Amino acid sequence: MKKILIKIDNNTLIFKERKKISSDQKSILNTNVISCNELLFSDEYIASNPKIVGTFIEELVKSNNIENVIIENTSIYELICQILKYTPHIKTVIFKEDTPLTYKICSSLIKTNVSNINCYNLQEFMLEILDKNHILVECRSEILFESNFMKGNNLASYSSLFYKITLHLVLPFSTEDEEDFKTFVQINKYLKYIHLNHVSRSDLELIVDILKKNNKKNIKILINENINDLDTIGYLKNYNKRYSKRYKITFKICYSDAYLKENFMKQTNTSILKMCGFIIIFIIALTFGFVFYDNYHSMQKVTNIQNNIKKVIEITTDEDILANLPPIEEDQNEPTKVIINDDIASLLSINPDVVGWLKVNNTNIDYPTVQAKDNKFYLKHNIYAEEDSNGWVFIDHRNNPNELNDNLIVYAHNRYYSGVMFGNLSNTTKYSWYSNEENQILTYRTIYGTYHYKIFSIYKIYKTNDYIATEFTDNKVKTKFFQKLKDRSIYDFKVNLDADDKIITLSTCADENNRIVVHAVLINE
Repeated sequence: MKKILIKIDNNTLIFKERKKISSDQKSILNTNVISCNELLFSDEYIASNPKIVGTFIEELVKSNNIENVIIENTSIYELICQILKYTPHIKTVIFKEDTPLTYKICSSLIKTNVSNINCYNLQEFMLEILDKNHILVECRSEILFESNFMKGNNLASYSSLFYKITLHLVLPFSTEDEEDFKTFVQINKYLKYIHLNHVSRSDLELIVDILKKNNKKNIKILINENINDLDTIGYLKNYNKRYSKRYKITFKICYSDAYLKENFMKQTNTSILKMCGFIIIFIIALTFGFVFYDNYHSMQKVTNIQNNIKKVIEITTDEDILANLPPIEEDQNEPTKVIINDDIASLLSINPDVVGWLKVNNTNIDYPTVQAKDNKFYLKHNIYAEEDSNGWVFIDHRNNPNELNDNLIVYAHNRYYSGVMFGNLSNTTKYSWYSNEENQILTYRTIYGTYHYKIFSIYKIYKTNDYIATEFTDNKVKTKFFQKLKDRSIYDFKVNLDADDKIITLSTCADENNRIVVHAVLINE
């Protein structure tokens, strides 16, 4: 049985195998001890109770503002990684001994909230696995090199080869430089810029050939030289014209200020500069005008639709509602459904896809909701099923429109500039909004019921679909899902959930790669 010592040193949490037990601890050799200065656990206890130990460590981490962890001994790497699943505040882990990480350790790390690790080294496929899970790796093992290419770009470890974004090349290449550059291109994943101080056409062709053979794209080659060679300049222009779109490798000559002043200004006169200035101003004004018009047009279009909806609600009679109401399979064991919200039922004359109405306090979100057979149609169509870039507010096609699922999911476009659809949902991420208790209650109405939900989680997250499950296989899966959503929240709303609860999820785009998400739990029907 091993004893694991856990202590705090300069806001860093240290895990260490304690091979020698002090005289004070000999009497408690078979226990797990907590003192004012250190924690002492047996490996058997940690292995049997990782959640209990992890939860305790998490409280220790939060109370001491700790984000970094050092694991001293290779023998306890895997054991401590099991604890890290329950310590979301730990962001950086340092594996102290100079031994390679195993695949098992990497598999454990991707199930945690760790975002940075420092280790001796690891295999290439493990580095890629960690990178896909947004874990940045720093390897301490040095690569011994002789080439100017490796030395000049400080490529002294495998992780530096893998993550390097910008290169500086001194040409022409030696044999060693060329081989090391080929190796670098095979390993690297993030290269974006290559800086050159002196080039010839043959040098450029060699670099481009190596990049193309390794399917490298979206790379800019910046040439920091005052090139006068017409053959080289012609090659660069021809390449950019013919191949830049295909291979996404582009050249740019970065002339010095002195060169531009001496040569470019000789060929430019004041009238041409003024013409260019007027053209630029015109393009900027045209762009702003288009954006303004598009936003105004979007707002007007939605306003007109909302006014028409109000008119339809006002003129629709009870007979009209019954005529448009879809047939419902009645259950002899359940009471007959009664129409509670006539205004929603009246909109069936506009579109039989209307299923409810969502309102979020102190935002523009106050819209009828629709549902299609998929989640694509109402991204490009409005409530009248007409093509419309604004789309409409719609619920997930898997949700039951008449019975509340465990997770009712509502989507809409983020029309940020005009504020229509979910254009105001970003307001929910502001403290002044979510700290107002009035704003924490959402209302969702259907034809047959009115439901109030209390917000328990708001966050912005990289695009993922792990929060859009509508049903769950068992209560354990459901409660774990709820806890994950709570842990992501930017604010603790002090709301408790259990397996009997039902929630509503509002989801929209924050930008191309991120989503704004709001979750609320049903508090009454």
